[in-house]
Amino acid sequence: MTLVDGARSRTSDHGVSGIERAKRRIGAYAALAKPRVIELLLVTTIPAMFLAGREFPDPWLVLATLVGGTMAAGSANALNCVADSDIDKVMNRTKRRPLVRDSVSPRGALVFGIALGVAAFSVLYLTVNLISAVLAVATILFYIFVYTLVLKRRTAQNVVWGGAAGCMPVVIGWSAVTGTVEWPALVMFGVIFFWTPPHTWALAMRYREDYERAGVPMLPVIATPEHVAKQIVIYSWVMVGWTLLLAPATSWLYASFALLAGGWFLFYAHRLYSGVRAGEKTKPMQLFHRSNTYLMIVFVALAVDSAIGLPVIGLPF
Repeated sequence: MTLVDGARSRTSDHGVSGIERAKRRIGAYAALAKPRVIELLLVTTIPAMFLAGREFPDPWLVLATLVGGTMAAGSANALNCVADSDIDKVMNRTKRRPLVRDSVSPRGALVFGIALGVAAFSVLYLTVNLISAVLAVATILFYIFVYTLVLKRRTAQNVVWGGAAGCMPVVIGWSAVTGTVEWPALVMFGVIFFWTPPHTWALAMRYREDYERAGVPMLPVIATPEHVAKQIVIYSWVMVGWTLLLAPATSWLYASFALLAGGWFLFYAHRLYSGVRAGEKTKPMQLFHRSNTYLMIVFVALAVDSAIGLPVIGLPF
């Protein structure tokens, strides 16, 4: 922080009560955890727990898993803010994050992130099981050391392989109920894995200049809009097809919603591609927001299907 920044900070705090300063500090640390990102992760964790038992899971187990999972995700996000603080300073989308605004020190954010990770392991180990706790820590380490520090700044495939970290909540949710990792958990992992590129590339198309200025080689930065839109369509088709692999572990209800939601999302993915090819002004953020809705529909259908307990389709052998 420069002398001028420090003076501004002191001026902005002048006349502010101790309670208000405490609220601001708590809000800054909460922002490090990126709560809006965590919300999406939790939307997938609970349905995975429903599917694991094909019934309502124990509410206390759900609560413990969500608390531990929230801490783990918050840890990864806070540590990501520390590692990416130089990038965040030059991107309009991220320039209001706590480290950029000096509302939290790098050391404070680092300690906060590590403390959340330790707390996540402790909560999951003591209240859920060891495998869920280990998976949560492995996710944090993968997100920071593989995605943030290695892949993000070096390859356009960063969100493809780095996105695996965002797929882990469903595996953790499954293991919390069963104590194991079985094929339905891996299929749910795959759904989110193939969902991540269309979701993230649509956002990156909108903020292409931000990523280019920060030196992050997102696909929209190094490839033509037509190529990016084509890749979005390809991954969308694979994603929709992958959701149907869960049919043997569910009933006709889930399969129907997966098909309908998939067709809905594919329509907009193809419309984006057609617009780009025709040279029209497109709105990739619409697809970005619809991708969130799509994922929610698929996983809510999974939870409802499991809660109702309809007969499963089953494997053909």
